[in-house]
Amino acid sequence: MPDTIDVTGYLDRLGLPELAGHEPSVPALRALHRAHAERVPYECLEIHLDRPTTVCPAESARRIVAGRGGYCFHLNGAFSALLRALGYRVTRHVGGVQGNADPAAGATGNHLVLTVSGLSSAESPGGDWLVDLGMGDGLHGPLPLVEGTHTDGPFRYGLRASEAEPGGWRFDHDPRGSFLGMDFRAGPARMSEFQEKHVELSTSPESGFVRVATAARRDSTGADVLRGLTLTRIGADPSRSVLADEVTYFNALADIFGIVLPEPDRALLWPRVFAAHQRWEREQPDLPTRMDL
Repeated sequence: MPDTIDVTGYLDRLGLPELAGHEPSVPALRALHRAHAERVPYECLEIHLDRPTTVCPAESARRIVAGRGGYCFHLNGAFSALLRALGYRVTRHVGGVQGNADPAAGATGNHLVLTVSGLSSAESPGGDWLVDLGMGDGLHGPLPLVEGTHTDGPFRYGLRASEAEPGGWRFDHDPRGSFLGMDFRAGPARMSEFQEKHVELSTSPESGFVRVATAARRDSTGADVLRGLTLTRIGADPSRSVLADEVTYFNALADIFGIVLPEPDRALLWPRVFAAHQRWEREQPDLPTRMDL
């Protein structure tokens, strides 16, 4: 059964109302992906506000239309529903992000991946594209699903056959990124396959999402990443700073990530973020650096 979403509201959130009813095309897919990466933040703040979420694409889309974001299950789930509503041929895949401290790779289920098919171009003669808004400092635009090295703004990515998932794909991140890479299976997946891992990532004391409040946003020249109170710019003009106080923190959420919270949420979130950041600083050498575990 297709996910029922507010297509008009979603396109308005992306600043692309003119794409309603537009024929699927590579330029339109690029515009949708890039606008989503820039305007809809990768974030896990609902966990720190004690608001359980599901992997339901329609629920995720409603939250996005209302001005918030989410992590891979939410962002890619909602975006797949939007693309399908616009007439694109979208497949969901089971994936797995390999963090910098992880020796093993493979489609562990901690990541939802999308591919779009049927859009041939000089870059993708077969018409297949990797579409992924859930890697934080990952893709800005879609990548042609073709083996080799691909440039996306200041970053260089690799796509190749997965050694861990026969028939699947491996995405190798730029060395400046927050994780090593990601593997995904070739076959289609149902959203229900991600529910168990979502519960783990959003509730387990060992989950990076639970331990550290995170937000990220990609643009054409790099990525902004906020982990606890540490704000990092990756790509052009790299920088790193610690947000010193509550006002600075919430201003950064609003100005950089587009997350504007009402006062009751701010009052609940700040002491938790501050305390978690202090714990994270003490334990940082033992924490994985990837964003979704």
